[in-house]
Amino acid sequence: MATSTATMSTMKDPFTKYVEYLNNLNDKRERVVKASRDITMNSKKVIFQVHRMSKYNKVEVLEKAEKDLAAVTNQFVSRLVKELQGTDFWKLRRAYSPGIQEYVEAATFCSFCKNGTLLTLYEINNTLLPLSDPSLQPLQINILDYLLGLADLTGELMRLAIGRISDGELEFAEKICSFARDIYRELTLVVPHMDDSSDVKTKMDTMLQSVMKIENACFSVHVRGSEYIPLLGSNDPSSFLVGVQDIEL
Repeated sequence: MATSTATMSTMKDPFTKYVEYLNNLNDKRERVVKASRDITMNSKKVIFQVHRMSKYNKVEVLEKAEKDLAAVTNQFVSRLVKELQGTDFWKLRRAYSPGIQEYVEAATFCSFCKNGTLLTLYEINNTLLPLSDPSLQPLQINILDYLLGLADLTGELMRLAIGRISDGELEFAEKICSFARDIYRELTLVVPHMDDSSDVKTKMDTMLQSVMKIENACFSVHVRGSEYIPLLGSNDPSSFLVGVQDIEL
């Protein structure tokens, strides 16, 4: 009897540790999900701020957007970094991936509107390093979440291009068109080599629709002139956007 009791006690100790580990992991997952939601919500606000840009207030709007993005980094992304640094963050990737994707979208959107260039994964991850404890492995955005953020970026570029054409900034719209086309083209080279279940593959059709809308808008303004600018986004039979599917992002 004593031997049986000792055996049960020996078996109980490891299982107690497993229970404690799983409970701590579940608690951490809940905190990570909350942080991801906060990042998503506040990153969307940064994107909305950029869309307020016009040729008259570009500097002021982008300065405000950059300050808002820095606040997202310091207040919300930093919370996520503290939860995940030094851990196997692939276990919790599904919990924080939506927020990181939205953050990448906001950061690359701001960068393009200010500098006309693509903010790289390396540059984004460098901004996260100061948030981490130097003695622990830092949280770094992985390639897949970066690509998913870029896939969503094309939708915002489409909306920005239509707005710029409406304001008569045709040169800027053409630059957006070229930029969005380059992103789509490069992803078409990468996606076929990715896993069949990759979320990027499901977004490719939506990306193509966004690029087509930008191209149609720029082309029609070139061919038909400013007479078509008031028709942007309308259901008028003569609008060049009729027949192109609406996009929900």
